[in-house]
Amino acid sequence: MNQQDMTVHEHIGEIRKRLIIVVVFFVISMVGGFFLAEPLMKFLQSSDEAASMTLNAFRVTDPVKIYFQIIMFTALIMTAPIILYQLWAFVSPGLSDRERKVTLSYIPASVILFLSGLAFAYFILFPFVVRFMMNLSNNLEIEQVIGINEFFQFLFQMTIPFGFLFQLPVIMLFVTRLGIVTPMFLASIRKYAYFGLLVVAAFVTPPDIFSHMIVTVPLILLYEISLSIAKIGYRKAQKAEAEQLELEEQERRERIDRELAERESSGE
Repeated sequence: MNQQDMTVHEHIGEIRKRLIIVVVFFVISMVGGFFLAEPLMKFLQSSDEAASMTLNAFRVTDPVKIYFQIIMFTALIMTAPIILYQLWAFVSPGLSDRERKVTLSYIPASVILFLSGLAFAYFILFPFVVRFMMNLSNNLEIEQVIGINEFFQFLFQMTIPFGFLFQLPVIMLFVTRLGIVTPMFLASIRKYAYFGLLVVAAFVTPPDIFSHMIVTVPLILLYEISLSIAKIGYRKAQKAEAEQLELEEQERRERIDRELAERESSGE
């Protein structure tokens, strides 16, 4: 059924069905998260940066709090493809066959990019930031007493935003395929985008030029890659639109020819 033909009640029922599916998968993922949380927590604590610290619990509830945060975060990652698919399934009746195929391919790409952003932040950015902080403390002769809650909160704040920043290629491709903006416009605001990325990098890195460039250069490369992908997607969309118009024009001409032939035959 086309979405235009659905009543408000049917829309609400469709949304409720999608939400129930998401909630069921999220609950199942949380159960799986209970088994993954402990080994994942130990893995995060086994890094060279964490191993060089003595992590302390300043409150009795700190370990439990981190444990459940990791469960929730793991469950969200596992449920993310389901959420994206249910969103796609809800809007897909209003899309053409070509648009459905294109937008469906965004789901695995979005998940892969999110995980890539987390990996970049954890394996590259996070070690540099921690070393900078530890070296600064040693130079100032400050002995740090690090809480496990503070350590993991800092880790989450450093890594999760990059999962969303790495969605840039999908977002730019999506808005250009929908015709909201054009790659030419995105290229024309390149200098403003670079400035924005410099500001983002300044907020998430220590105040030294090396760490700043470690983050800024990949973000700029990501923007350029996203722009190239958007240009390819835009050209494909333009070509597909031209082919569709040509097909409609051909069908219109054939219909006119048939009508003329019918009139001539009836006139005879």
